[in-house]
Amino acid sequence: MKVLKIACLIILGTGKLWSQENTEPKESNRLDFTANIQNNHLWRGLIITDKPVVMGNLSYAFDAEKKWKAGIWGASSLTDDKDGTHYKEINYYVQYSDGRLYIGLWDLFNSRNINTAVASEDIFHYSRTRTAHIIDLRTNYTFGPSFPLNIEADIMLYGGANAGEVVLESDGNYKKNKYSTYVQASYPVIAGQKVNLDAFIGAGFALNDRNFLYGNGKNSFDIVNVGVKASKTVKITEHYSLPVAMMAMWNPSNKYARIQLAATVF
Repeated sequence: MKVLKIACLIILGTGKLWSQENTEPKESNRLDFTANIQNNHLWRGLIITDKPVVMGNLSYAFDAEKKWKAGIWGASSLTDDKDGTHYKEINYYVQYSDGRLYIGLWDLFNSRNINTAVASEDIFHYSRTRTAHIIDLRTNYTFGPSFPLNIEADIMLYGGANAGEVVLESDGNYKKNKYSTYVQASYPVIAGQKVNLDAFIGAGFALNDRNFLYGNGKNSFDIVNVGVKASKTVKITEHYSLPVAMMAMWNPSNKYARIQLAATVF
């Protein structure tokens, strides 16, 4: 009987210890992924595709504070465009962010509408005269809580033969890259409410040429992205909420506008 009592106490004690261990917060997982669904894909004032798109982002944090990350971002349209092409993209990146300052180096590869006479559709092809990859340096900075203006500056450092970023000599040899640059200012007009609203304005130019990627080819500097973005969180169940957003975008240079609806599924 005495042995049975001791055994019961040991079991109860172990169970209590196990329960305490389970209630303690676990270390945040450094590996994470998210998924979005949108009715189109708009990027820096450009219409990448007007078809519905699914997007995924897989990232790994190198430090406990998750300031340094590397990841893979990808997207695919759900249907073909009218010309029969299908939008697919896969990007690799490494980035630093402390909540206010962001610096990222991205390798972009969009396989849609690759003219094989100009660029190679081989994802492993990095020749500067024919690569469809674009090495993109991305930076942005938010000034602070009292004045939360965000300034963004992005420069295409390499590649983009299919996007017109590479200029060739008359004999077909490499001459230069244009270094198309995009700058944007955004500001949270309404924050901390059920529905939040951000306003933004973006411009484009090239560091090494008159023409740049985002404009109509007529001006060396142009406003290419103006709009507002509203966002809120919709409660689906007691344990699941869905972040959703609506964006209205105008490109004064290319003279078009779009509405985008997006949801972060997880």
